[in-house]
Amino acid sequence: MKLIYDVKDKPKFGQLIVFAIQQLLAIMAATLVVPVIVGNGMSSAAALFGAGCGTLVYLAFTKMKSPVFLGSSFAFLGSMAAAFAGAISIQLGYLGLILGTIFAGLVYVIIAIIVKFAGVNWINKLMPAVVIGPTVSIIGLSLATNAIGDLLSGGNKVPEISYVAQLSDAGVWELVEQTNFVPTASPYIALLCGLVTILTVCVSSVYGKKIGKLIPFIIGIGAGYAVATVFTLIGLKTNNPELIVINFAPLTDLFVNGITIKTFLSVPEFTFLTAVKGINDISATYVISILVAYVPVAFVVFAEHIADHKNISSIIEKDLLVEPGLSRTLLGDGVGSMVGAFFGGCPNTTYGESVGCVAITKNASVYTILTAAILAILISFISPFVALVNTIPACVMGGVCMALYGFIAVSGLKMIQKVNLEDNKNLFVVSVILIAGIGGLTLSFGKVTITSIACALILGIIVNIIVNLKKTNTAE
Repeated sequence: MKLIYDVKDKPKFGQLIVFAIQQLLAIMAATLVVPVIVGNGMSSAAALFGAGCGTLVYLAFTKMKSPVFLGSSFAFLGSMAAAFAGAISIQLGYLGLILGTIFAGLVYVIIAIIVKFAGVNWINKLMPAVVIGPTVSIIGLSLATNAIGDLLSGGNKVPEISYVAQLSDAGVWELVEQTNFVPTASPYIALLCGLVTILTVCVSSVYGKKIGKLIPFIIGIGAGYAVATVFTLIGLKTNNPELIVINFAPLTDLFVNGITIKTFLSVPEFTFLTAVKGINDISATYVISILVAYVPVAFVVFAEHIADHKNISSIIEKDLLVEPGLSRTLLGDGVGSMVGAFFGGCPNTTYGESVGCVAITKNASVYTILTAAILAILISFISPFVALVNTIPACVMGGVCMALYGFIAVSGLKMIQKVNLEDNKNLFVVSVILIAGIGGLTLSFGKVTITSIACALILGIIVNIIVNLKKTNTAE
């Protein structure tokens, strides 16, 4: 792949800002939604701040050689829920989020030390192209249902009030009002908005000139949002909920109490500020439960770490496992994750959306990632921007993700172009990985779930070893 901007290339300042915003838009929706899913008052703005800080740490450890953004990890959702489920107070739950990520990060640190002394050749032998290629494809394909689900979702969220039991600071259970949101827009209207988005992205990327070719996602999101706005305004005017695609509440809520400084600027609710209040509630039993909830998942995410870095390596045509080295990428990911959780509560991970953005725009400049990380930190304080992003309807982001996830899948397939699939040994390995991943093979052991990607990779490694035993014995 011929890159327009290579890893060390530095675009002009104005372009750099635009490219960085595009990277942010690619990763922001997923990064912001993790704390929303976990609930318990977690702050999306703090998660964004943590992602920016974690990415800066990652870039430092990888010597500015790996153009990948770190964002909130979905793999740890169950672990994060366990942190709150086993806590006697919300404050202890927040402390559990930080402790758990430290435990998970230490797993990466330990593996990094082993790799530093043992090298990476064993990984290349254990996970050759015939194994890692289809695994990378699975990362994209496993997200396909999410993209299509969003594509058909109106994204307009009408509030419904319900009540949930919650433990107060005084240790008393009480009913707390909770607002739920239900999409109401017609799936056909949503589909139209999403198709406008993806088609605009395609046209901009293929036929765009100069800057237009480099920012297809910004142009696509803008086009999809504009169409969604027109439908929404008509729906509001005619009182037709099937046309209301966008929920403007995140923006209008900024002005509920009039125009104040918080309308424009607000300090995110950092996790460590709440966590420090839970120190007195901590116990050995709780710490062990957090250890059990987080550490096994870290080994699962390690497999995805390898796949992501093999993928970005194929795009920039430089093996990141060799230079700056797997030990450095692991340290960057692990320590970056710790820092991210300290501020935002969410363990971080390398984002496939970021890799997909690099692949499509052919902009691998690490300075774009650096600028995106700095902007993520700054933007987390700017209330209107975070609110505006929260109004982008799911169908528009679904249109964007069709391209992002598709390119991840295609990147994996490109890795096996030179693999001889006429040989049954290779054919069986690829077949097993694809079917296990697409079929959604997962294994659960208590609160620990081995994802379909990890299951597919592990199964692929086992099959690859078995089918090559004869060759190994002959060589001996």
